[in-house]
Amino acid sequence: MSLFDDAVLVLKGYEDQDPEQDALRRLYLDHLAAHPDGMWKACRDGHLTASAMVIDPSRGRVLLTLHRKLRIWLQMGGHCEPEDASLAASALREATEESGIAGLTLLPGGPVRLDRHHTPCAWHLDVQYAALAPKGAVEAISEESLDLRWFPYDAVADVADDSVVRLLEATRAGL
Repeated sequence: MSLFDDAVLVLKGYEDQDPEQDALRRLYLDHLAAHPDGMWKACRDGHLTASAMVIDPSRGRVLLTLHRKLRIWLQMGGHCEPEDASLAASALREATEESGIAGLTLLPGGPVRLDRHHTPCAWHLDVQYAALAPKGAVEAISEESLDLRWFPYDAVADVADDSVVRLLEATRAGL
């Protein structure tokens, strides 16, 4: 199955009671129907991305990256690559690369949230997952980060924007 086909299946199966989330799900599906290249950065009308909130529930904290280009605290994530077998695999790859943590596992059940935002390259139609950090996880800053830091749940709103706060809320609800 292609990454495109996987994305369509994931989005068709994504269920959320929030009408805004359902509207985004439909927008993502319409975008893919209109753009066969809608998975790739080259699609200037926007493209799907995959991200993951790295969480350590045993210590009540999440790992955020200070994005090198955007200079804001975000979850790990980015563009899909041709070698990604699925959106989940893309999110897990991005989380592992950007956190430096081996052994991350995605929460079962698929994405926890959708978020559409404009970036310097195009609109990102982000499919957001949650990744559990293994016990004793040690992070390592990647080339894409200015900083990498664990934040207690209640400190996230002080450093990150509302989209990250909403992702944390959805992630915690998924636990």
